Amino acid sequence: MVSGGLDSVVSLARALESRDVRLVLFFDYGQRSRESERVSVLAVTNFYDLPFRQVDISWLEGLSPEGMRSSVPGDGGALKTLDDVWIPNRNGVFISVAAAFAESYGCDEVICGFNREEAIEFPDNSARFVEYTNRALELSTRGRVTVKSFTQDLDKREILRDGVELGAPLSIVWSCYRSGEHMCGRCASCLRLKVALDATPPEMRPVIEFDA
Repeated sequence: MVSGGLDSVVSLARALESRDVRLVLFFDYGQRSRESERVSVLAVTNFYDLPFRQVDISWLEGLSPEGMRSSVPGDGGALKTLDDVWIPNRNGVFISVAAAFAESYGCDEVICGFNREEAIEFPDNSARFVEYTNRALELSTRGRVTVKSFTQDLDKREILRDGVELGAPLSIVWSCYRSGEHMCGRCASCLRLKVALDATPPEMRPVIEFDA
């Protein structure tokens, strides 16, 4: 599962060290950042020469906050609070779909990008969420598919440094809630990435462009 954001790209890079990655899944759920995310994910899959599949679950847009919907005019507003960006059961839906693909491909893991920093606010990023999800997958998949995130116990600064050390294509990540030529630099997701960049030594800092 790759969104094009820092966490999922670095988790993928780490997985490739020890796993045979069979498929990169990208979800179209009507998100405001969809087009820029897709460009990023395609660039990442081309970088690693991996198969790509886009999954349409655009019905989820209708359950999302207006600011996160691609069909609503404008830039979505501030997009800084949990109420602005929370999409009901998004990661639960993603993992259920991905687990179906994994079982059909004969794979035993779904790799995703979670982190301990966002888990404070987003419970579906937490280790507890992964633990409970894996319990459910024991019953919903015959092949006992499990969820794994190589960034689960890291914060953004640590994930960024890990990505640099792995040689991941960090200059093409998209960690913004909006679409555009460059990431907005103002939404909550951009601000988290900016803090991580500022804490990274200049000699290790990847070139990532923002509008603001």
